[in-house]
Formats: sequence, structure tokens, C-alpha cells
Amino acid sequence: MHFNRVNTRNVQGASGTKVLSLLRMQVLMGGLRLSLKQRYLVLLCFAVGAIIAYQFTRNRLEGRRMSRVEGLRANSSEFTLEGEPFRILGGSIHYFRVPRAYWEDRLLKMKACGLNTLTTYVPWNLHEPERGVFNFEDQLDLEAYLRLAGSLGLWVILRPGPYICAEWDLGGLPSWLLRDHNMKLRTTYPRFTDAVNSFFHQLMKKVVPHQYSEGGPIIAVQVENEYGSYAKDGEYMPFIKEALLSRGITELLLTSDNKEGLKRGGVKGALETINFQKLNPNDIKYLDGIQPHKPKMVMEYWSGWFDLWGDLHHVYTAEDMMPVVTEILKLDMSINLYMFHGGTNFGFMSGAFAVGMPAPKPMVTSYDYDAPLSEAGDYTTKYHLLRNVFSRYHAQPLPELPSHQERRAYQPVVIQQHLSLWDSLHFTDKPFKSERPVNMENLPVNNNNGQSYGYTLYETTITSEGALNSKNNIRDRALVFVGKYFIGVLDYATQELALPDGKGKRTLSLLVENCGRVNYGNSLDEQRKGLVGDIELNKRPLHDFIIRSLDMKPGFVNSAVLKMSRPEALYE
Repeated sequence: MHFNRVNTRNVQGASGTKVLSLLRMQVLMGGLRLSLKQRYLVLLCFAVGAIIAYQFTRNRLEGRRMSRVEGLRANSSEFTLEGEPFRILGGSIHYFRVPRAYWEDRLLKMKACGLNTLTTYVPWNLHEPERGVFNFEDQLDLEAYLRLAGSLGLWVILRPGPYICAEWDLGGLPSWLLRDHNMKLRTTYPRFTDAVNSFFHQLMKKVVPHQYSEGGPIIAVQVENEYGSYAKDGEYMPFIKEALLSRGITELLLTSDNKEGLKRGGVKGALETINFQKLNPNDIKYLDGIQPHKPKMVMEYWSGWFDLWGDLHHVYTAEDMMPVVTEILKLDMSINLYMFHGGTNFGFMSGAFAVGMPAPKPMVTSYDYDAPLSEAGDYTTKYHLLRNVFSRYHAQPLPELPSHQERRAYQPVVIQQHLSLWDSLHFTDKPFKSERPVNMENLPVNNNNGQSYGYTLYETTITSEGALNSKNNIRDRALVFVGKYFIGVLDYATQELALPDGKGKRTLSLLVENCGRVNYGNSLDEQRKGLVGDIELNKRPLHDFIIRSLDMKPGFVNSAVLKMSRPEALYE
């Protein structure tokens, strides 16, 4: 039956070609002066050709889908795809960290390195910036990214969260969840699961059609992310698993944890994988022990590391990395390089790190990660050494290396104009008055979704000098002004400033900066920003605040820049 179908398609294809050839001949023989009858014949031929072409294309697609019988399986000590042994040689590239114009370049370089599988997270906070408002367009067009990967011959392991860590603000969870002061993230707390269900309901509509069984590139889906390092609710992972399955996910399910997390991060029916940078044989034995006769995979082999403000750039040398990668492959394990290409934390999206620290430290904008492909998309020593190793696991020569992207040298930018903080307030929304400070997530802005990122200005009136104490309620850093005169900075390290003497009533202003929410650890529920409690002057709480949101959205910035060219607009 399959043989006949193929022959039929061939005949149909030949017929379509013959019709178009006859049509071309008719036009050539008759020149441009055709009779009415000839014109009708031309139109008829075009219609027949179009129908045959459509039928041919549809049959081809159906044939391609029907040829997919069995996706990725983990029923023995090695993965199989269509019943044949399959080793995952993967790399992570996050579409939301790479300008869309460069997606193809980065994926082609991945394929040329010998990798066969792309892994990517999905950032909930970008796709649902306000509750019930979803964005899957332009830079966030996940389906376009999946189609591109498939067209280039790459398989995909999708990691949809809802929590992704990723050195991303709040681990990808939207900040509006924190408007609920009782919120318990990554648990079965009803208001959290309701939000997850709503997001997954929209997300899976985009994902399901791109599964392997539907002719797409997705061969596996990860359930949550490193939950063993959090593990506050035993019912949570089964909930996430069911949230995926009930919305049409049919491909292989995976979980991902470090060695310690393996003890608590799994869920029945999902293959457990391990994360590390340095290979410890005992860790591999442990993984083999908890799920014997199953494929072993390093879901995150850390090819480098993230950078924090104030620290040096992390470097994980090729000399240290290559022996580990080589040994992983010798153990017949699958591997995913996290990251293969890091990219950039655009805007305010970089997270913060607090584990083992007295106070959180923000991530830097660059997510270069010392990865095999640099932040700019350049080849590195790591890339070339990995390509040499991975080439041994392919029967055919690897593709040629894509050429370097064109570069331009830009002249220094000279600042011609600036806008002061005080003048910029003309372009903010109506201020909010409150007896006591209100954290940014609970401000009545952005359609009552609160403020997610940027700066918040808190102002009140004072009538005396004295000691201003933050009571450690500033998240994360505040510039302090009295009468628009800069006094100093309050943060985690400095919690008290002396205010100068002055006559009468004066305005005390605190411009509070959100430096990024922690993305990993047990303090996710505590990541509210701005002023999160009282501040005191001479040991007395201050009251009667006027609060302005400066979240630096494009609309605010553009209006400010536009009106800078018209100074009189500042007073309209």
C-alpha cells in the first residue's frame, strides 16, 4: 500500500509538471495575443496544475508523518528513535536571549559542530507579562524557532517550566504572582496552580503541533526544572506532569537535577537526568542505581558559568572541559551542553544569586557563559575541539562551518542631551498615594498587575534632620535625595544615612532600583521589590508617601526622548 502511494505521488508530480510544460508551450506559441477561448484554457490549466501541486504536497506531508512510528524511547540502556539506537548530542540556545535575526546563524553553527538536538527553556514572564495577556510574536515566536530547528535537521528537547531557573528574573516566573502575599511558588497552592494551568493552556497549543508524532522536531519535554533542589510539595511534580499530558504532550518526559536533587526531584513516568560540570563516577553510579537499565544523560553539562556584578568573568578552560566531555561519551551517555551559546540578558531580565551569600548579587547583562559559541556568535577554541570530538560520532562528514557574520565598527557616541530624574516624572503615570510604603508588585499599575522591573520613586515630607534607617526593607538599592539634593545610597550593606539639617518642610525622595530577582534557591516567595516595609527617621516610621512607577518601558522612554526635543513640553 505504501509503495502504491509513493508511485501515485510520483505520477501526480509528473502530471503536474506535464500540465505546466504544456501551458508554457501554449503561451510561447501563441505569444501574448490570446483569444478568449485560449485564455480560458490557460486559466483552466493553471487551476488543474495548482490542484495537482496541492495534492502532491499534502500527500508528501502525510507520507512524512505516517513514516514516524516510534519517537524517542528510553526502554533500555540506550535511547532509541524509530527503534534504532540514538545518542542525544545536544546544546542549549535560548531564543529569548538571541536576536531573531541571528537564530538561523546560531543553529547552523550548532549543527556544524556535530550536535543533533537543540534544547531551550520557555520564559513564562515574557510570554505572559500581565495576567491573561499572552505574547508569542516576533522575538517570542516559539513556533517559528521550532520550525527553524526542524528545517535545519535538529531535534528539540523543550523545557517549558513553568520554573526555568536559567539565571533569569525569578526563574522565569511572572512577578505578578507575588501580588498575593500568601503565594507559594512551585507548589500546589491553588492560586499558583490556577496560573500555571492558564499559561500551559495557551503554551501547549503552540507546542503540541511541533511534537515528533505530529511531524515536528520535539522528541522530549522536561517536567519542571531541578525541583529536587526545592522540593517543598510532594504533589507538585505529579501536577506538572499531568498538566503536560492532559494538554496533548505525548513525547518522552524527562526531569533534570544535580546529584543531591536526584533524591527528591523525579516523578513517576519521567526519565531522570543529571546536571554537573565535573564528572564524579559515584554520581553516575547513583543515577544508574535509581533507574537501572535506562539511558543515562547529562541534561546540563555546564560548559562555563554565569557572571555576577562585581566579580570577574568566569572562565572554564577547554583543557578542563574536553576530558570530561570525552569521558561522558565513552560511557555511552547522552549529553547536552548548557550553554552551547549563551546570548544576552536583555532589558531587566537578568536574575540574582543569593545561595551562600549575605545578600543577593545581581547577574550581569551578558550571558556569554564562556560557552563554545561566544555571546557575539563567534567560534572559540572550545567549539573547534568539540567539533573534532563530535565528528567521530557521525557516519557522514559534518557540514562546513558557516562564515562569520559581517561586522561594523561604530564611532563613539557623544551624549548631546540628558533628562533629569525630576523632569522625567512628567512622563510617568499618575502617582499613587499611600499611608505606608507599597512594594512595586502591589502598585496599582499595568492594569493592576503591578510593576515588574525598573525603578520606583517614593517621596514623603520630613521636617527634621536625623538618622534615616531602612530597617533592611529596601530591595535592592536606593538613591536618597532631600530637596532633590543627593545624600547617599541605601542597600543591603548600608542601612542608615544621616540627613542634614534644614528649615521647614522638605521632600525626602528614595529612588529604589530592582536589581533582579533571585532565580534559584528557597527564597523565591520573598522576591518582592521596592520598599517592602517601613523606613524610619529617628526611629519613627515615615508615612504619607507619593509613589511613582518608572519601569522604563518603551512607551515611557520614547515619549521622554520625543519631548526632549521640545523643552516646552516638560511644562505642558
